[in-house]
Amino acid sequence: MTAVKDSVHDYISLDPVAAELVDTPAFQRLRHIKQLSTVRLVYPSASHTRFEHSLGVYHLASRALSHLGVDGDRAAHVRAAALLHDIGHGPYGHQTEDLIRRRTGRDHDEIHHLLDGTAVGDVLTDHGLDPDRVADMVDGAGGLGQLVSGELDVDRMDYLVRDAHHTGVPYGTIDHGRLVRELRYRDGELVLAEGNVQTAESLLLARALMNATVYRHHVSRIAGAMLERASERLVDDGVPIESFVRMADHDLLVALGERVPDLGRRIERRDLYKRAVWAPIDAVPTDVVELGFEGTRAAERDIADAADVPPESVIVDAPSRPRIKESRSRVVVNGVVRRLEDASELVGALRSAERTQWRLGVYAPEAVRDEVAAAAVDALGLPVRVTTPT
Repeated sequence: MTAVKDSVHDYISLDPVAAELVDTPAFQRLRHIKQLSTVRLVYPSASHTRFEHSLGVYHLASRALSHLGVDGDRAAHVRAAALLHDIGHGPYGHQTEDLIRRRTGRDHDEIHHLLDGTAVGDVLTDHGLDPDRVADMVDGAGGLGQLVSGELDVDRMDYLVRDAHHTGVPYGTIDHGRLVRELRYRDGELVLAEGNVQTAESLLLARALMNATVYRHHVSRIAGAMLERASERLVDDGVPIESFVRMADHDLLVALGERVPDLGRRIERRDLYKRAVWAPIDAVPTDVVELGFEGTRAAERDIADAADVPPESVIVDAPSRPRIKESRSRVVVNGVVRRLEDASELVGALRSAERTQWRLGVYAPEAVRDEVAAAAVDALGLPVRVTTPT
């Protein structure tokens, strides 16, 4: 066993397969993909990477398998999937995921192509593991795949604790030790054992609080939207999408500075656009909430024309409708498996809070913010009160 010192879990013991996988180029690349992408522009200490997060997920998966009594070949495949679950991420992680999905049709957890005929695949086969089976588990397939990607997965357990640790906020702190110990399988589904409704609620609450204070902070959202627009222009300018996908964060930042300097240099220097509109969901027409990619770009062009500013000076940021994936977690209550949303009154309150916190953003350079705000109100059918001076 190879021991690795971790800031969250202390020492992590890597089995021989994991130790070899860690040394592959695909995994070493994760040292250069920040876990929280543009959030680090808000929380300076949030400089941790998907490399260390992946080690943490491997560690929690190993502990969960031990408590579940899963060993041998089945456990080996789960451990490999847990370790490799993030190698499909593009630069800046989730911030470029929509662009990559539109251009390739793949999500970050679809990694079959990264295991076929590669160093990672060779390590797996050399140790008697099936790369296709590992890739399926990364995508959440099968009962054991739920441990890697599902409502009660160890991925979520690690990133909440790790992100809270590195940002310095207390909201993501969860009892991951209890969560791991109380996992059970019922009829092929991963559940929490009897007496753990509150344990499941703690995961739900932690995610909701981290969403509000960290993951959806307005500065991170502005920077992320700018990064996505700049990345689209970079790919449109001739960078092959498969080359883009395998970039690290610093590769992308350099490329944007050279080829999309108006946005790239702003992101590098944290010279970000400002909020022209910041609108709650109840003030936004339904068709605007559900604009989609093409509708969003059309709205940006309309607003820019009306404000008489360059098209790249307007960014419309319409998040998907709020939802709480963790509410579908399964818990045993009086011997019966129930969804958390049916067993907890807290879910309803958190859903209401998520809806209240939802915001439509329209961003622009500070010099033209007022013009963009006025044009956006007209173009999107918004009340004047949703414009913001901050």
